[in-house]
Amino acid sequence: WKDERAASMRYIAKSYIQKGDPAQARSWFFRAAAEAPHLREPWMDLATLCYQQENWDGVLYFTGVALAITVRPDEGYVLDEIAVYDSDGDEIALNYKAGYDVILMDIEMKFMDGMTAAEMIRQKDAEVVIIFITNLPQYAIKGYAVDALDYVLKPVSYYAFSQRINRAITRMSRRQKRYLSVTTREGTHKLAYDSINYIEVQAHELVYHTTDGIVTAPGTLKEVEKTLDMQIFFRCNKGCLVNLERVDGIRGDDAVVAGEPVLVSRSRKKVFLDALNNYISGVAK
Repeated sequence: WKDERAASMRYIAKSYIQKGDPAQARSWFFRAAAEAPHLREPWMDLATLCYQQENWDGVLYFTGVALAITVRPDEGYVLDEIAVYDSDGDEIALNYKAGYDVILMDIEMKFMDGMTAAEMIRQKDAEVVIIFITNLPQYAIKGYAVDALDYVLKPVSYYAFSQRINRAITRMSRRQKRYLSVTTREGTHKLAYDSINYIEVQAHELVYHTTDGIVTAPGTLKEVEKTLDMQIFFRCNKGCLVNLERVDGIRGDDAVVAGEPVLVSRSRKKVFLDALNNYISGVAK
């Protein structure tokens, strides 16, 4: 993400300031501004550097550039509502109702600690993203027991916080339902991605093997590949697309897809295994 790369460059620049090398600091601030031109911060960093050097023309110029930035690009998500519970973990855990996307929770609280509260929340909501905030990194391992996405160490920096929030947004986007419209002779079917096990060619038609049964429709795999998200689906042989989410394992030259063996051609086996590994790693993040 450009914002995070720019933040990293600004940290490097500030380190050069601490080392007494303003020329290198200036160079890194310019890199940060070029990386994320929609941000005001790098320009204000340059203005601050000019102020420290009593370069008043520079102060005027860089603050002017910062003030001219009035629009941020679309972030791809909308913040609808924030609920704040500032008393204790029991306030949210005991009265919790599923519906939140992300919960930022302190671990150390007076009556009910964050880990216990998270366990209670998980009993009611398996989907909500939980991020712990703590000054005790040893609690990070315990977070796996409640499927916490990550933790942020106090004091919380903008860079660390933005990284975790971006990961949370990525996870939320993956769980959003996506559909494929399939037109058959009987009409149009709306197939959820996660309901499709695999798609194969039979007698010049496409056969969709789904969790609800088989759907047959005219078409080609090449046409379907243009419609599907090919980070989730993979062509394992000349006549078959498999849903990586539905792959249970590998048995010899076959992928076991929802309990059924599907041939993986020798020429594509390594690429298939790499795609499967990348998919699993991406879902786990």
